[in-house]
Amino acid sequence: MKTILIAGGNSGIGLQAARDLLSDGNRLILLGRDPHKGEAALASFGATAGTASFVAADLSTHDGVRDAAERILTAHDRLDALVHTTGVLTARESRTADELHPFFAVNYLSRYHLTQLLLPALRRAERPLVLMMTAAVPPIDGADFARFPQFASFNFNRDRKPVQLANHHYAAHLTRTEPGLAAGVVNAGAAKTDIMRAAPWYMRAGAKVLGPLVFDSVETSARNVVDAVRRDNWQGPLYWGKPGKFEQHTRIALDENVTAHLIHASQTLTDA
Repeated sequence: MKTILIAGGNSGIGLQAARDLLSDGNRLILLGRDPHKGEAALASFGATAGTASFVAADLSTHDGVRDAAERILTAHDRLDALVHTTGVLTARESRTADELHPFFAVNYLSRYHLTQLLLPALRRAERPLVLMMTAAVPPIDGADFARFPQFASFNFNRDRKPVQLANHHYAAHLTRTEPGLAAGVVNAGAAKTDIMRAAPWYMRAGAKVLGPLVFDSVETSARNVVDAVRRDNWQGPLYWGKPGKFEQHTRIALDENVTAHLIHASQTLTDA
């Protein structure tokens, strides 16, 4: 039995992955912001609900991440897998309590921060695993990280790519610095989930018109995450760019100097 933490596991793709992994007899910990969604998720598991638990947490702030990590480490001394499916899709200029844009804080920094704090439990696993779900951004050099990490006057079209690519750099960093740990990034695809509620108007309009033709099912979007947790025969860092196509992946090979810069900035922000 594996102990698997899914951040964002109370809805959407994370919830589907939780259902699939529970069917294997694993122990699941779901992390999410909304306690009502968490309770509903646990209730939907039926007979397998006894091997799942929910932790309510606001991962958009440093304090929220630290609180979640403390509670998880108190209850679990070993984690076999940590899966990040949390995400927000907003183009508005707003700031968290830490003066960071929420797209950056949730879609990258909280993943770095929570993983770093949970490394003691991951290191006790035979083959620890960290997976991060992003939009379809392949791991290639060339993104402009000059505005990282503050992203003053956030511009979605300009700043989306470096935020998402930071996940790739962190996967590469984990692979280099944590012996035996497998790390990867998974394209979420175009599944219709609650993340669309705060998307720019043109994305919502396009989804309404083209959704029936282009959307992946939630089951398809979750499949690569589930297969990556189930299988022990791959070595990171890898990127799965095609939902539902586990054998089609790209090795993450990025400029190590850029990686070092991003990790240093992340450490400075979080002290982790």
